Amino acid sequence: MKIIAHALTDRGSKYAVSGGKVSSPDEARAFLKTLCRNKKFAKATHNTWAVILPDGTPLKNDDGETGAGMVILRMLERADRIGEIVVVTRWFGGTKLGGDRFRRVQDAVRVWFEQS
Repeated sequence: MKIIAHALTDRGSKYAVSGGKVSSPDEARAFLKTLCRNKKFAKATHNTWAVILPDGTPLKNDDGETGAGMVILRMLERADRIGEIVVVTRWFGGTKLGGDRFRRVQDAVRVWFEQS
């Protein structure tokens, strides 16, 4: 598991991105459980994630940030990243970002791609 704790900020919202190798739905759940053992991540507003399993099965979860899981999934598909879970964590900063929230998710995933 790798965590990039301070990926970016926007209008008070803070983003982190983390990820690692997984090969099954159980491993994806275990990854998230391990991540959320850290109280900082457990108390985050959103932990959105996606993975394309080695058998080609796509999994995603928005965790209340509607559409964010699909954004991550599409980026994984385009980059041909198979068996790699990516989790974008957001701590809400008090200002709604509207459509920019999707751009920040994309930015966080790009940070992950560049640093992993």
